[in-house]
Amino acid sequence: MGRRKKGRDISGWVLVDKPAGPGSTDVVTMVRRAFDAKKAGHAGTLDPAATGLLAVALGEATKTIPFVTDAEKGYEFTVRFGARTATDDAEGDVIDTSDMRPGDAEIIAALKRFTGDIMQVPPAFSAVKVAGERAYDMARRGDATELAARPLHVARLEMTSRPDTDTATFEMDCGKGGYVRSIARDLGDVLGCLGHVVTLRRLWSGPFDIDEALPLEAITNDPDTALHPLEISLSDLPSVRLSDEGAVRVRNGNPGAVTSSEAEFGDTCWASHRDQPLAIGRYISGELHPSRVFNL
Repeated sequence: MGRRKKGRDISGWVLVDKPAGPGSTDVVTMVRRAFDAKKAGHAGTLDPAATGLLAVALGEATKTIPFVTDAEKGYEFTVRFGARTATDDAEGDVIDTSDMRPGDAEIIAALKRFTGDIMQVPPAFSAVKVAGERAYDMARRGDATELAARPLHVARLEMTSRPDTDTATFEMDCGKGGYVRSIARDLGDVLGCLGHVVTLRRLWSGPFDIDEALPLEAITNDPDTALHPLEISLSDLPSVRLSDEGAVRVRNGNPGAVTSSEAEFGDTCWASHRDQPLAIGRYISGELHPSRVFNL
């Protein structure tokens, strides 16, 4: 018999306004301990130096993480021109410099190359795996690694301010797997002036917004007031309601009859029964075919 996990059976989402300093895993651990929850995870890593929205899932809400991780996210970030660093942010050693500084018009024109469907090479110090090993572990050892470019959709990239000739602030909305540090590095290369990120803040992630997030200290001091219902992460999916008999069948992993539906044939959707979220699955011919069942 396996060891029983300690903690409460508590499920839902906690929206943290992450401070600079702790890593995403550290924040998840602090939130899990604050709630004394058995299980926790997050929907999208933020670098230790980054701030802003970190969505933490507890209990059965961890089954909905992919629907937030795969969604678009929004960021605000500041780039410093004139230097490239080993980590593509202010935490790394400067490895090259330039005296060139771009004008506003040059920057705005260059941004067009980074919108739409692009190919992006992740930073050397990133969590991308190479032959089963994290790139940042290889980089720390000094191993030279060529990371493959990956597709990324950038829905919006705009310069929002120019505090001085050395820096510019931007907002970006992008799909899964985007690295702001890579945007800063590549923008500096295109402009011929080099560049790296000095501040980074996540503003939103899928259905979640920074305005709904609380500081980490407030959450750890009074955790239960910070808990959002599991289904808040599924607001972008259509919903269906199950009959009593359908709910029993779905709980056992079988297709169950639907009494009302916002979904079309074949849609991925989430199902409820008596106002309680029950499962995620596909709506086919009046039934929900479950792929994930919630044990609430």
